[in-house]
Amino acid sequence: MKEYKVHITETHIISVNVKALNAEEARKIVEQMYMENDFIHGADHFKGVTFSVPGYPEQER
Repeated sequence: MKEYKVHITETHIISVNVKALNAEEARKIVEQMYMENDFIHGADHFKGVTFSVPGYPEQER
């Protein structure tokens, strides 16, 4: 039997409204908020999962 490393990639989508001078500033503001753990990822934000084994095709669920 062989051992495999399997990657699990979850996608969560959260939409955030922020006031900023431009799109780049808005992205930076939200990125900083994210880094400070200002967002809670719940089941309602879950959009999908991908399972992949390096060197083999990905399987989406």
